[in-house]
Amino acid sequence: MRHIHSLPYGHEEVFAGEAGQHVPYHRMYGKQYCVPSLTLYTPQEMKELQHAAAQVDGIYSKVMRFIQQYMPDSFLEQQLGIHPGLIATARMETVTGGITRQDWIIGEAGFKCIENNTDTPTGIPEAAVLERIMVGMAERNDFRAPSADMDACIRECFRGWLESYAEQGLRGPVTFTSFGEHVEDRTNTEYLMRRCQEAGYEVRYAPLEELEIVPGEALYHDGHEIQLLYRLYPLEYLVDDRDETTGVDIGAALLGLVQDGRLGLMNPVQHVLMQSKGFMAAIWSLYERNEQTPEYCGFRLFTDEELESISRYLLPTYFEAGPFELESTPYVEKSYWGREGRGTLLLGEGTESNPAGAGQDEDEEIAAYYNNQPKIYQQLVPMEQASIVTEDGEYSGYLLTGVFVIGGRFAGVLPRIGEKVTGDMAYYCAAAVNERIG
Repeated sequence: MRHIHSLPYGHEEVFAGEAGQHVPYHRMYGKQYCVPSLTLYTPQEMKELQHAAAQVDGIYSKVMRFIQQYMPDSFLEQQLGIHPGLIATARMETVTGGITRQDWIIGEAGFKCIENNTDTPTGIPEAAVLERIMVGMAERNDFRAPSADMDACIRECFRGWLESYAEQGLRGPVTFTSFGEHVEDRTNTEYLMRRCQEAGYEVRYAPLEELEIVPGEALYHDGHEIQLLYRLYPLEYLVDDRDETTGVDIGAALLGLVQDGRLGLMNPVQHVLMQSKGFMAAIWSLYERNEQTPEYCGFRLFTDEELESISRYLLPTYFEAGPFELESTPYVEKSYWGREGRGTLLLGEGTESNPAGAGQDEDEEIAAYYNNQPKIYQQLVPMEQASIVTEDGEYSGYLLTGVFVIGGRFAGVLPRIGEKVTGDMAYYCAAAVNERIG
């Protein structure tokens, strides 16, 4: 059972002031999202997470490059589920590193990374600001905020991106975009925008719905040409976007600008390769065939240290369920582009279930979107239990530890406590390292 430290304050006492200004969505879907408590980690656990996250990030980047350079388009389309309209730009090799969030289970199986959000991760203000405020409110000199360096990591990440794009001739203000009316997305986007500004760059915010594109020419907002764009909008949505009024294929036109070198995206399009959950099965397939890669490309893909990290920190993941069914091993079925627990099923525990709470009130069209996607199959490992006090009483759930890796560096922690499949109804319970335990 994970140790939780409850602050001696109610919800409004914690979140009505500065904290609520930074995270105005501390209540979501008509209920409490942030709780006035801290998830406690030992110094040893945090040290292991930092090492493990860096190892996994390096493996992801290495496999991404291998796929870009050696695997045919048919592999990207069939095994990774990449839309044909994304393949050309996904093959463009831009600077590695970016704003990503790995999801970890810490439990009886050790430290296991169960997926990696490499395209549009959120939860950034919670870790970067809210955690510091709440650790301070605990008034304990033995508590430390593990995400204290997150702002510096964000600034350095934007410097890396923008220096690389400048070498390609892409300059000018950096435009940040998300759906303007979506409070969580806009708050996350504007938080990143301010860090980019602190790094010394001119910035602008443009609601996604106000962007205008002239195919083959440029992307515009309010008459200003955009050469550099941070977008909190998934690429798997973008590629199919079409303007119903003009008939313009917006996604295709925007990706065309990227391919022509007229627009630099952040995160770059190559991140869609790693966002596909098929990528996890690709890593495991390459891991199991590491001794065969010299026949294909002339070298062993993974070093002995990387093989050890894959075995230790990743889970057996396949494109079919057979390996688990043969051994009667519990496993998880995941849709390639599932989000917030949607399209995820736990199998082999006695009954088929999706206990995330995600999608219970959604219409059939949304449910079908996730359920009808291709699937990967991943070994199921037990999650650690945690009990927190909420406005509705005590809640016993399961801890999922998000770990931000930004610009290739460990940056912060996002603990959420929810059901066995972590959905969008999970609670955020800020991280703290207890220097006295361990």
